[in-house]
Amino acid sequence: MIVTRRPLPTAPASVAGTDPVASTGRRALGRTGPALLGIATLLLLTACGGSDDGESDDKIESSKPSSTPSESPTDAAAPGRPEIKLPADAKNVFEDTETGDPKKDAVLADNAERINSVDDAIFQGKEETEALRLYSSGVALASASEFIRGWVEVGDTWVGVTRYFDREVTFRDDGAAAVLYCADESEAFVKDGKTEKVDRSPATKDSYVFYNTRLEKNADGVWQTVNVLSERGAEKCQP
Repeated sequence: MIVTRRPLPTAPASVAGTDPVASTGRRALGRTGPALLGIATLLLLTACGGSDDGESDDKIESSKPSSTPSESPTDAAAPGRPEIKLPADAKNVFEDTETGDPKKDAVLADNAERINSVDDAIFQGKEETEALRLYSSGVALASASEFIRGWVEVGDTWVGVTRYFDREVTFRDDGAAAVLYCADESEAFVKDGKTEKVDRSPATKDSYVFYNTRLEKNADGVWQTVNVLSERGAEKCQP
């Protein structure tokens, strides 16, 4: 497998954080991730029952901005939750934060915090943090920790802006939620941990990633991500 800093599956589906990435990826990581955790994990996201609102589970309409974005970090953490604050020169921007449905908005908020918690751990140089454990569990926690370890071992970080867009929530019959979304990494770049040089390689189709995630609400009311599938270079996320 060829690995850089963000997941690029060579198979139709794989676990985000463990799959191989193209050498043109903007967060290049010169190492091989762990063995893929199984195509059967796809069933956790797409075959666990219908939705309660009739929305499509597998279609992203557009890669253009669809709502006013919310920029990370937030001004303050929710009560009882750890604060996540990324460096000023590294931003995650989230679109589609308000749907008009409080339950969906809560899922999207915790989806965003999960993404932030992964990057926060990278900047802290820790494979696991309180925030990461709060917003991830099971397979998603294991794969995120392994993904973060690759960054920590080489000491690299990143700068710029990653945009998350076309985020859609579907609720399952078993109480879980599926969140589908795209990531635009074209304006985010790897910063070498030793030289502090920034690799500003031009964007390619692999700068765009499609994610299919499963979230489950824990006893404390947190929508934890329990599994993640990804497809780098997905046509549905291209500009």
